[in-house]
Amino acid sequence: MADSSLLFSLTLVSLLAFLPSPSLSNPNPSAPTVHELLPKFGLPSGLLPDSVRSYNLSDDGRFSVVLDKPCYVQFDYLVYYDRQVTGKLSYGSITDLEGIQVQRFLFWLDVDEIRVDLPPSDSIYFQVGIINKKLDVDQFKTVRSCRDKVSGSCGGSWKRGFELPTLVDDDVQMLITE
Repeated sequence: MADSSLLFSLTLVSLLAFLPSPSLSNPNPSAPTVHELLPKFGLPSGLLPDSVRSYNLSDDGRFSVVLDKPCYVQFDYLVYYDRQVTGKLSYGSITDLEGIQVQRFLFWLDVDEIRVDLPPSDSIYFQVGIINKKLDVDQFKTVRSCRDKVSGSCGGSWKRGFELPTLVDDDVQMLITE
């Protein structure tokens, strides 16, 4: 079983080396998108956002993914994707990862590695420095849309905390008379 998976992966990588980089405007509709390729390596398709413009995958598993622009996606944690994401893809893991960060409290931390259990389970693991965070894999099965900027629960709250309320004329009158 493992030999046939390895053979399939090697065959797929070999074929991809001779194909043009798939993109949203790819004239070859039979070439897999990066979201279709990830499950062939045992990874969920929603690890990358929907704004992937193109990708390259070399024979040794090194890859480069180009997004339309940098963006944010909300999972259990807010995740930032740089315009280019690089790393090394192998069955069940992405190592040497660059271009993805996760927000933890007030800090943005680099995600260094992503891996799943083999055989597959309901968990996915994110290596952030010396921290290994286990999350539910289901949230990464759906490809999500990008947001241009931080908004909602995290990023907007600081700005809202320092803004003065907008006053209406009646409010100004009440403040002056009280």
